[in-house]
Amino acid sequence: MTGRERIVAALDVPDPAAAAALARKLDGHVGMLKIGLELFVAHGRAAVDAVKSVSLPVFLDLKLHDIPNTVEAAARGAAGLGAALLTVHASGGAAMIRAARRGLGAGASGTRLLAVTVLTSLAQDDLDAVGISGSPADAALRLARLALHAGADGVVCSPAEVGLLRRELGPGPLLVVPGIRPTGAATHDQQRTGSARDAVHAGASLVVVGRPLREAADPVAAADALAREMET
Repeated sequence: MTGRERIVAALDVPDPAAAAALARKLDGHVGMLKIGLELFVAHGRAAVDAVKSVSLPVFLDLKLHDIPNTVEAAARGAAGLGAALLTVHASGGAAMIRAARRGLGAGASGTRLLAVTVLTSLAQDDLDAVGISGSPADAALRLARLALHAGADGVVCSPAEVGLLRRELGPGPLLVVPGIRPTGAATHDQQRTGSARDAVHAGASLVVVGRPLREAADPVAAADALAREMET
C-alpha cells in the first residue's frame, strides 16, 4: 500500500455538508473516509450519502457495544449502507462479536469487522479505575485475541500497542491505528499517541487521522506530508 492509501480521514464535523466538503478536498490524497458517532448520531444515513460522490470507501466507526441481538441488527444496517469497515467494542465479548459477524453476513456484504481494544484516551489509571487488569498493552492483546477468535477481521489499537499486536498476531489481521499526531503536536484528550511513520513501521495497516487534517490550514498539504512520512 502507498502512504496515501493507508490514511483514513476522520470526518468529525457537525453536518453532512461539511463532511462532503472535506471529503472532496481530500479525494485523491487519502485512502478512506471515517464517519464516527458525532456525525452519524446527528444525521444517520445522510452522513454516508453525503460523501458517496467521492470515490473513497467509508469506515463507519460506531463502536457498537450492546447485547448480541441488538448489535447483529445494527451491523446488518451498517452493511446495508455499504460501509467498508465497521467497529464494535471487543469488550462486548465473543458472543457479541459473533453476532456482529452474522449481521454483516459472514463477509458476504464486503463490510469488514474491526474490534476496538483499548481507547486511545485511556491510560493505566483509567484501566485500574474500571477494573481492567494489566497494562494497556496486556488488555489490548487479550481483547484482540478474543475478537479475532470470534470472527473479527482486525482490531483498532493505539500506536503504543500496534507493534506488540503485529508480532503476536502475525501478518493476517487488519490493524487500524488512531491517535496519530505529528511530532510535537498537541495530544488533546488522547493519552497513547504516536506518529504515522512509527505506527506503520510497527505494523499498522491503516492510520486514522482526524484533527491533524481537519484543523490544518491546508488539509491536502497535511495529508500529502503524512503520506510521504509513511513512505520514508
